[in-house]
Amino acid sequence: MIPHGTSIKIFAGNSNPALALQIASSLGLELGKAVVTKFSDGEISVSINETVRGADVFVVQSTCNPVNDNLMEMLIMIDAFRRASAGRITAVMPYFGYARQDRKTKARDPISAKLVADLIEAAGADRVLTMDLHASQLQGFFNIPVDNLLGTSVLIPYFADKYGMGNEDVVVVAPDLGSVGRARKFTERLDLPLAIIDKRRQRANVSEVMNIIGDVRGKQVILVDDMIDTAGTLCNAAAALMDLGGAKSVVACATHAVLSGPAIERLENSVISEVYLLDTVPLSAGKKIDKIKLLPVANMFTEAIRRIYEEVSVSEIFA
Repeated sequence: MIPHGTSIKIFAGNSNPALALQIASSLGLELGKAVVTKFSDGEISVSINETVRGADVFVVQSTCNPVNDNLMEMLIMIDAFRRASAGRITAVMPYFGYARQDRKTKARDPISAKLVADLIEAAGADRVLTMDLHASQLQGFFNIPVDNLLGTSVLIPYFADKYGMGNEDVVVVAPDLGSVGRARKFTERLDLPLAIIDKRRQRANVSEVMNIIGDVRGKQVILVDDMIDTAGTLCNAAAALMDLGGAKSVVACATHAVLSGPAIERLENSVISEVYLLDTVPLSAGKKIDKIKLLPVANMFTEAIRRIYEEVSVSEIFA
């Protein structure tokens, strides 16, 4: 591995080719020539149709649904680039799947996030670029550099334009204790008060709202989370804010639009008026409802990739 490739090349798997194309275009490049398909038995087939010798290669692939197919595509692509003598390989993972399995919650549980980190390193990645890991300490699962971009860097400026700074009619709410740190960034940057939903989770993907810590009566509420999966937490929190807290209105925002199972139906039937999501995960046609507004992340990833290639600080993006 050489510290700096002779050229920069952007390649895409099948998970989010539109985002990869936007990144390549912003860098004034064409998307790398690669074909990622399946054999008749379901095995992943990868063909790289241009030289990458000595190049700084960036593989753009969100490990979203279908998670295992997209993960294997990325691993096999990385292996192909390593065997083709790429100078440096960066796994660009706008959404990092398996991130929620980051610790043992009961006896004999796996720590799947660590396993995925090991697989990415074993495949030959020299660096990982991602956004809003479910828990920032996941960076410590890797023995290679990990740049974790912040979705708040896209969302906060949008809400600053929408509501202004220090708006007394707006409150930022964390739907659970795990989201408090992310919500606090909103309050600090937008000069807004913070409220917290105290909930007790009965089992996986099922949550129960218990209490509202803070005053939301008569206020416009911004619910802040890192991802929306089945939307149970978010919709229950929104209902509690309206019914128990007396909020005037509720909008929600998150980085990753996982939107699995009954998520779309729940959002459609919820009291949430608008949901702002980033395009780290592509939305299928059935998930594009009027309530959901997508904000682009291509510019942020483009700037991060440019900085990695030029060997300058990535952290300055957050400023």
